[in-house]
Amino acid sequence: IPCSAPCILAALLFLWAQAQAQNEPAKIQLRLAGSKRKHNEGRVEVYYNGEWGTVCDDDFSIYAATVVCRELGYVEAVSWSPSAKFGQGEGRIWLDNVHCTGREVTLAECSSNGFGVSDCKHSEDVGVVCSTRRIPGFRFNLNIQVEDVRIRAILSWQRKRIPVTEGFVEVREGGRWRQICNEAWTPTNSRVICGMFGFPGEKKYNMKVYKMVAMRRKNKYWGHSVNCTGNEAHVSNCRLGPPPTKKGNSTCALGMPVVVSCVPGRVFAPTPVTGFRKAYRQEQPLVRLKGGAVVGEGRVEVLKNGEWGTVCDDNWDLRSATVVCRELGFGSAKEALTGGRMGQGMGPVHMNEVECSGFEKSITECYFNRDSLGCSHEEDAGVRCNVPAMGFQERVRLSGGRNPYEGRVEVLAERNGSLVWGTVCSDSWGTLEATVVCRQLGLGFANHAFQETWYWPGDVSADTVVMSGVRCSGTEMSLSHCLHHGKYIHCPKGGGRFSAGVSCSDTAPDLVLNPQMVEQTTYLEDRPMFMLQCAHEENCLSSSAQGASASDYRRLLRFSSQIHNNGHADFRPKASHHSWIWHECHRHYHSMEVFTHYDLFSLNGSKVAEGHKASFCLEDSECDEGIEKRYACANFGPQGITVGCWDTYRHDIDCQWIDITDVKPGDYIFQVAINPNYEVAESDYSNNIMKCRCRYDGYRIWTYNCHIGGSLSFETDDTFPGLRTNQLSYR
Repeated sequence: IPCSAPCILAALLFLWAQAQAQNEPAKIQLRLAGSKRKHNEGRVEVYYNGEWGTVCDDDFSIYAATVVCRELGYVEAVSWSPSAKFGQGEGRIWLDNVHCTGREVTLAECSSNGFGVSDCKHSEDVGVVCSTRRIPGFRFNLNIQVEDVRIRAILSWQRKRIPVTEGFVEVREGGRWRQICNEAWTPTNSRVICGMFGFPGEKKYNMKVYKMVAMRRKNKYWGHSVNCTGNEAHVSNCRLGPPPTKKGNSTCALGMPVVVSCVPGRVFAPTPVTGFRKAYRQEQPLVRLKGGAVVGEGRVEVLKNGEWGTVCDDNWDLRSATVVCRELGFGSAKEALTGGRMGQGMGPVHMNEVECSGFEKSITECYFNRDSLGCSHEEDAGVRCNVPAMGFQERVRLSGGRNPYEGRVEVLAERNGSLVWGTVCSDSWGTLEATVVCRQLGLGFANHAFQETWYWPGDVSADTVVMSGVRCSGTEMSLSHCLHHGKYIHCPKGGGRFSAGVSCSDTAPDLVLNPQMVEQTTYLEDRPMFMLQCAHEENCLSSSAQGASASDYRRLLRFSSQIHNNGHADFRPKASHHSWIWHECHRHYHSMEVFTHYDLFSLNGSKVAEGHKASFCLEDSECDEGIEKRYACANFGPQGITVGCWDTYRHDIDCQWIDITDVKPGDYIFQVAINPNYEVAESDYSNNIMKCRCRYDGYRIWTYNCHIGGSLSFETDDTFPGLRTNQLSYR
């Protein structure tokens, strides 16, 4: 058939377009799925031709992993894993024999057998671990960063509330914030969004009000929809849905902007102070977090048969971690921690191989293996949860220090109707107060508390004292939650050089007493005064010993103690070696004048006998396998307890007792407190107390049911007891 020149040109253009289409890579989406512990790792899944599938590990390389991670918005790949390390996927295996150079923009550009051409099984599904750093300016497709999503308060009364719990859900694309059309929006989507922002659940809201607001606004909509199942820890794990319906100039013809209304956890509820009384009337929790530096992180411990124990990290993943976070009133999990990263617990390992669907109300509802044989506390599981943005970090700062972890404490306070920066009076300032400041700033644990800061000049405009009388329990989220003077400042020393200061650290020690050793070694001894002269000089006997003669006998409750350091830093005395106190009678130095308190209480809480022991020799008696001893008292060497080691005090050394000469027969509570004055900062003080039940008949004593303070169900144990107590007393 004859063809004119225009006809030939059109045919050539058609053939060229077909060739270009064949050369263009297929349009795909990627996600990381499976049994993962972080958002930046998981099984590689590809969305192609309307269906999700996996990638075979044959010929896969770090170059291919790099392409995957960059396509997902991460800077680079850390590693890749064959043989379905993150679990076996379902559906098609889209890609096999993938070869990449590492310079490709998308995995679809890499050579392979072609989509759907594979001889692999899902046991060969490949996984990757990406770096935690994101590519700056990454415009999300399927993977949405928290920074690219927000809940914007619309109603005037909501804008004044912290945290923001209700409003339009908006995403940022191309530098502009856009609303999401609610045509295909579901409550499960709201559940995931609320979890990302630190809230455990979602609730209904007044739709009529938002319809009226939307009608008066010119809304700009995002061109996609989101389809979540509800058990995702992050919206980036949800599927990307179809674009909203268009009609004329409207890109959301059948709907309006998405609104979510989230339920805050009890600690973050924006209610008046009196509302906290009702919030705290609840049953004792079955789960708690221990050893974390900030709110919403820590080692997971569960209550079983009246005893707290840990969870083994076998199969521990984001879904299980998210169940724990939501149960405690936080949002979804940011990270599922393994390997005892939040410190090693004590006591039994209650749960192993935990598997949750993500919808359970409590981790105790999840499937788990009750047999924890083979699990040690080196495998204790932990979590990092999403928590609401409370703005606490913006109301305190450290000034004048040599690095961001130290300095004079300066707080933002209201004076004469305006907010001004000022200092904190150092009267009564100690480790517990420093702990709260470090937590509030997200700088980890307290290292030291300073009552003089003349060497840190700070900001001259902030020299005025604006806060005084600060007393913290150490569990508060903000310094303002601690007890303190109200409108009238009282600071006898004045500010200036006597302003409060802190130094913070990423790590801290954590001393825990072995209760079994105390229970097994307790006994009574009658000892004459002439053999107790050195102990008497160090005030290790009761007051009635003052007038005793050398031939009089004292009845001593003796025991051995074994003190473990389960933290992430060595326990060392606060005082430097040159300031230790020499005691001639015992011929040794005291690095801490009061290292332990020993007390005997009646069942109604009255103290009937007491004792104490100085740290005349803090050293590593024994250590876990593979850990070397660092501290020994021989030749007046350095004192301390290394991480993974313990210091043993035998029952037959001086002051390792309580003088019960004046105690009448009866039932009592025997208590040992380590580091009782909080002289040295630790990651967790709640496990510094051990309690036992005692029965004394005047001749013999029976000690039983010894446990770490708070480890049995009859004792109060709140996640944030300090916030509760001091919030109600806030002035």
